Amino acid sequence: MKTRKQIPEKYKWDLTPLCKNDEVFGKTLEKAKAYLPKLKKFEGKLKDKQTILQYLKLDKEFSNLINPIAQYLHLKQDEELSNPKYQLMGEKLSYFLNEVSIETSFASTELYELSNEALDEIIADPDFANYDRMFKDIKKDKKHKLSKAEEKLLAGMDFLGGFAQNMRNLSDVDFNFGEIEDEKGRKLPFSHSLYGKYMRSKDRTLRKNAFACMNGKFGQSINMLANNYINDVKANCYFAKVRKYKSVLESELEGEEVTPKVYKTLIEMVHQNLPLLFDYFKIKQKELGLKEMYIYDTMTATDKNTDKTYTYDEAIEIIKQALAPLGEEYVGLIQRAKEERWIDVMPNKDKRSGAYESGIYGYNPYVLTNFEGDIDSIFTLAHELGHAMHSYFSNKNQPEEKVYYTIFLAEIASTTNEILLINYFLQRAKTSEEKCALYNKLFDEVKGSIFRQTMFAEFEEKMHAKVEAGEGLNKDILCNEYYALNKQYFGFVKLTEETKYEWARIPHFFTCFYVYKYATGMICAINFANRILNKEKGALADYFKFLSAGNSASPIAILRKSHCDLEKQETFDKAFDYLKQILGDWKKLN
Repeated sequence: MKTRKQIPEKYKWDLTPLCKNDEVFGKTLEKAKAYLPKLKKFEGKLKDKQTILQYLKLDKEFSNLINPIAQYLHLKQDEELSNPKYQLMGEKLSYFLNEVSIETSFASTELYELSNEALDEIIADPDFANYDRMFKDIKKDKKHKLSKAEEKLLAGMDFLGGFAQNMRNLSDVDFNFGEIEDEKGRKLPFSHSLYGKYMRSKDRTLRKNAFACMNGKFGQSINMLANNYINDVKANCYFAKVRKYKSVLESELEGEEVTPKVYKTLIEMVHQNLPLLFDYFKIKQKELGLKEMYIYDTMTATDKNTDKTYTYDEAIEIIKQALAPLGEEYVGLIQRAKEERWIDVMPNKDKRSGAYESGIYGYNPYVLTNFEGDIDSIFTLAHELGHAMHSYFSNKNQPEEKVYYTIFLAEIASTTNEILLINYFLQRAKTSEEKCALYNKLFDEVKGSIFRQTMFAEFEEKMHAKVEAGEGLNKDILCNEYYALNKQYFGFVKLTEETKYEWARIPHFFTCFYVYKYATGMICAINFANRILNKEKGALADYFKFLSAGNSASPIAILRKSHCDLEKQETFDKAFDYLKQILGDWKKLN
């Protein structure tokens, strides 16, 4: 694999808008440190509106200074996770930000000590218009706030975030996956970035070995990984308990203003529609000509052109054409992302695996991906650019205080891009074989985003519930519960021994109850995309209303205003009805 220095500049993101260089980073950090004593002077004084507003403005100045260099360092670290220079800079920044968190924890406590009458007065004051959501949340969450001393103590526990970093360092840096054999006995290099490619291969031996090697590698360190995750779960349960929540699930739902009805409806609707997933597996089994379907067969492509590759330039042009229904401005922004180098494109040694988007107020969003040139790389790029456009339009239309949309909304725009992209390919498919391959691609995404992510959510819920009930966890419980859920969700598909270790390589488990939002996100995306493609009156305006809303209202309210109400079962029904129709069209071709 190429080193970072061997990657051409045009495939690297340009971070200079955030911070010109490492020297500027250091100088800016020193300048930011001068704000801490200024902020501390407000301790014990946040009692009247004028003082509170002064504090909020000073805190905003500090954030606008520190956020760009924090973003810069975060992105630099992910370019090469093993780079000791940025590891050390990260430790210094983390130490300072932890100090800020501890020393300014008084602000949160004092604002929560305000009476409801004082909070109502602030909410109604035009000077606080950009902060009304914040103070409404304070009023709502007062029952979960602790004393000033307790809040200061909890604010210093940033080290509990280290469990996620432990897993990432082990997975992305320390693990060497070596080589695996294909059906001809050839030894091929293996890595995170190659896993998806091999799992889609027509070579069944390669698929089997890739699945065994990837999950088996985590199985070799299962004692450490289990203990690491168990302690993360314990920390989640502890914080939920001390803040007087009944459970971690309740704290996460309430924190994002998502009703339990939405979560429960998702679980129920997915269970009801598991036969849809099983039908997909049966069609796939038939197309692959397999007597028995194994879990390592479920990701493979069904067409004969799995080796077709695309350049990065070709991928961008395809994405632009596919997203044309969203309008000229949207397409123009995709081109800007390429030309202005918002994207870090190619894999390199020790680069963070996978893909993500990251954006802060006042700057263009950034996308990390590991482009391999296959069709999945195009979908991944389109997905992350969906996140980027969501950040861009929220940034453009909302004040800084309301720009950061919640995680619950985060996967909708990205998945809408994917639905539009699959439609683009389907419209241009010339043969039944091509259409079947695209139907498979769509249902593979559905399997991954709706069904598997819901399965992941059930796993999280079960593991947290066991700790909350005082039952405890160990590696066997984790592995056996995960294996049992796979049996439920994969039906007649045969599992392998390594299946039980797969949970240990899922990084999103360290952001508890994140994963179910992929499922609700795809439900919404299907609804939005279908309305847009059918040129339904007001559909495009509704979608941009959603893209531009940021955190200006609760996520459920934002979706409701955009005519996508997740508290109504019909929203789920429409998505599953669409999938049943697509599955029916696919069956006709077999």
